[in-house]
Amino acid sequence: MRDRSHPLELLRQAATGRAAAGVRRALVPRGPNLDGPNLGGWARDGLLDLASNDYLGLCGDERLNAAAAEAARVWGTGSTGSRLVTGTTELHARLETALARFTGAAGALVFSSGYLANLTVVTALAAVLGAPNDLLIVSDEGNHASLIDACRLSRARVTVTPHRDPDAVRKVLANRDEAAAIVVSDAVFSVDGALAPVAELHAAARCGGALLVLDEAHAFGVTGPGGRGAAAAAGIAAEPDLIRTVTLSKALAGQGGAVLGAPEVIATLIDTGRGFIFDTGLAPPCAGAALAALEVVEAEPGLGVRARAAATRLAAIAAEENLRVSAPDAAVLAVTVGESARAVRAREICAAYGVRVGCFRPPSVPRGRACLRLTGRASLTEDDFAAAARALAAVRDDDES
Repeated sequence: MRDRSHPLELLRQAATGRAAAGVRRALVPRGPNLDGPNLGGWARDGLLDLASNDYLGLCGDERLNAAAAEAARVWGTGSTGSRLVTGTTELHARLETALARFTGAAGALVFSSGYLANLTVVTALAAVLGAPNDLLIVSDEGNHASLIDACRLSRARVTVTPHRDPDAVRKVLANRDEAAAIVVSDAVFSVDGALAPVAELHAAARCGGALLVLDEAHAFGVTGPGGRGAAAAAGIAAEPDLIRTVTLSKALAGQGGAVLGAPEVIATLIDTGRGFIFDTGLAPPCAGAALAALEVVEAEPGLGVRARAAATRLAAIAAEENLRVSAPDAAVLAVTVGESARAVRAREICAAYGVRVGCFRPPSVPRGRACLRLTGRASLTEDDFAAAARALAAVRDDDES
């Protein structure tokens, strides 16, 4: 019989085990930037930000601030209810129209987070298409946790395929017994920054009579023509059997998410999507800021190009230090260091040299593949790259000692 310790004691024991494994986490509040929003990205604590998802350097941009403030003045600070009751304002409708037009989608539906958008689209489609007995979901092994959780909640049979392998997807679809199928994949994978073979995945899904759900969170605003994303770059943005999710919290520097898809998909989510029906709508200031950010991205199409160039340069700096670094296809790159404790130490070394980086450990990555995650940003300066070089050189020196 299992030891009947008090539940809180079991939680304490589990936390001790996580500490021993190097996977305890802590919340560390950051201060505002020294010289105003994102002027070089230096925070009041003296750290250069190479950890955030503010790829285009728009967080704190006065145009976005003004739009959020105006939305709060007109509509208030909250949406006051679910989207189907009082939570849909004219701002939400305008944002959905603007997102669909910008991305070339037939329609858009805004959620309070990108995570919730992924959960809702997969589970709602699954319920209608035949889960649990007559639906197969094919998921890339490198997918984001929100897609993984969505697959688990779908109650459908889920097959995980090797990373970025459309041939494996094609074979699984061809050999299935289920009548319906959905293929789910990140467009740009959140750890290593690799671009999915989007066109090939879509072709495999179409050949197998499946829908493709593509999470563009790390691609939107950074890749594709004018930042329109990986599907636009692949020339499939308008295809009716493609469903995209995007976040408003990365390149658009705000909060929220959206699903882009055919009218049938949008109607299904409005009618049956639990994450849409029962969640409070996105706050109006967030909708206003996202609209303003989208206008900036349209007016300044070079922002995404600069973010990608910054990531490529950071990767080159890491490679020059003989660190194991991924080749970024967007704004994200990973420096793999191995065990969790070593990754934590490498992060602390970077902070000592004035640079804040991400530290990814299990369950974010497989055991033994803990890494530093760095993000390029359109607003990085020569001084910023020099600071990054000093920090990464120190990580290299520590590895060699």
